[in-house]
Amino acid sequence: MWFKNLRLYQVTENLNTDQDQLEQALAAFKFTPCTSQEAIKMGFTSPLHPSLKQYCHQTNDVMLFAVKRQEKVLPGSVVNEELAPKIDAMEQEKGRPLSRKEKQALKEELIQTLLPRAFSKSSVTTALYDKQQGWLLVDTSSASRAEELLALLRKAFGSLPAMPLLDNHQLNQQLHFWLQGKELPEGFQLGAEAELKAPDEEGAKVRFINHLLSADEVQSHLQDKLVTKLALEQDEKVTFLICDDGSIKRLKFHDLLSGANEEMGWDDVMGRLDADLLLMTDALRHALTPLKANISSQ
Repeated sequence: MWFKNLRLYQVTENLNTDQDQLEQALAAFKFTPCTSQEAIKMGFTSPLHPSLKQYCHQTNDVMLFAVKRQEKVLPGSVVNEELAPKIDAMEQEKGRPLSRKEKQALKEELIQTLLPRAFSKSSVTTALYDKQQGWLLVDTSSASRAEELLALLRKAFGSLPAMPLLDNHQLNQQLHFWLQGKELPEGFQLGAEAELKAPDEEGAKVRFINHLLSADEVQSHLQDKLVTKLALEQDEKVTFLICDDGSIKRLKFHDLLSGANEEMGWDDVMGRLDADLLLMTDALRHALTPLKANISSQ
């Protein structure tokens, strides 16, 4: 339930919240496993709990979606081992070396024959739509996984006008100031991790972990490097690593926050999950609102 990473989007038009219409739209793109000849399959799955046969879970001003992705795993070493004798045999038959295009065609044909014997690897990406803020928050640090989820939502809804919540250019500037301890978002302080990178082609990197970021040995790198990752903390709420591409990694909620519903126990699983969902949403609002305001004001 508790998100660990974030890709942040602002949805510029309100989504349809009619439960029956939503379920019908999402069910048209529900997850089904890969067939023997399919390498990748994606589709909507239950976002909150397998026992809930819903593709969109709604409570208060929050909507939760989940996309399941299944991929056949074929190790490159296995493919290459099977491919080498086929290339040799074909070259002997033709009496010449095969072209790159011919080798690729042979490889693709081989992969299709190996797919029925491949292992399947599955993963689920969850997204939270905050109707109050118009935010779509995707629990991943991967841009491609987030875009896959957005693309599937667009297919289901017909359209989904969404843009990154944080402006990358302004964020780059703010990371530089924040590392100096200047203009930090309200309620935030520096954590103990940062990564900086030189802007030239070689892009030399320096990374500090569990380090006092105000120390001279850190600050001196600001003269010739750009801040690409920076740890921030919000007292008794959240800590995370914000990256210059607008993503948030290693999102952690304070124990006092994530354990606030412990007294409820798990006798009522749905009630407990709903309570945790609303608690997490409220914490994210309190964290992202000053963060966005700080960046947008520059």
